[in-house]
Amino acid sequence: MKENNLQTITKIFEGKEIRSFWDSNKEDYYFSVIDVIKALTDNNYQQSRKYWSVLKVRLKNEGSELATNCSRLKMRAQDGKLRETDTLDTKGIFRLIESVPSKKAEPFKLWLAKLGKERIDEVFDPEIAVNRAVNYYRAKGYPDAWIKQRLIGIIDRFKLTDTWARGGIEKPFEFAVLTNEIYKEWSGMNAKEYKEYKGLRKESLRDNMTEIELALTNIGEITTRDIAANESPMGLEENKSVARRGGSVAKGARELYEKETKRKAISQENFLNYKYARDKKQIEKSVKIE
Repeated sequence: MKENNLQTITKIFEGKEIRSFWDSNKEDYYFSVIDVIKALTDNNYQQSRKYWSVLKVRLKNEGSELATNCSRLKMRAQDGKLRETDTLDTKGIFRLIESVPSKKAEPFKLWLAKLGKERIDEVFDPEIAVNRAVNYYRAKGYPDAWIKQRLIGIIDRFKLTDTWARGGIEKPFEFAVLTNEIYKEWSGMNAKEYKEYKGLRKESLRDNMTEIELALTNIGEITTRDIAANESPMGLEENKSVARRGGSVAKGARELYEKETKRKAISQENFLNYKYARDKKQIEKSVKIE
């Protein structure tokens, strides 16, 4: 889902304390299951633990993998000590909320039903999805010129991945590797490092690029696509070489831009001014969502 899941969960829990942790490797939040159940049921901590124990058995009997997908992470307990507790990622928490009978969860369930209907409508009329994307960007304050450039970039990206697929690239991690080769060549950073540089987490890197950053990304990918279309590289290693060459063209454009404008092409700013507190090495801070 492209919406701000953390904000959605916050509205359901009405600002109650939900211990959470951002996993930068998996790029997802993990939430304390007990805290979520406590917020939904208004039970105390011990009652919520018992509720979860019973619910886990029921889910297992129903064949649900939700309970087995829990991760045991250390979080700060009420007594101030670090204790292991069951956590679920964002998708898992959404499924958990659906499994708990609670009036507080009803708005969320209605929201999911609405999303489901919208997606079905888009199957029959794809223009609805395009309009939704444009309206979403406008609501966030993006100018129309940026939106147009972004949509063109999305189409060009599809053309590139189609070219890679014809060159024997099939696995998601291979597409990620090739994309990183382009990024590293012109920016000096892979996608993850670039996001960290801009202070992003789940947010889209490209949605937080400036016009020149977006243009340089497009130059690197279009050049990579055109070289690959001409030379027909096969396999990951050959395509990595081509991706680096495509990225080097974007690097040349970046250097020329910086020389002529006396401005840096790579910006640490992100479009919506996201700011996060630094994560500690251990999961030890209780985060109160307000």
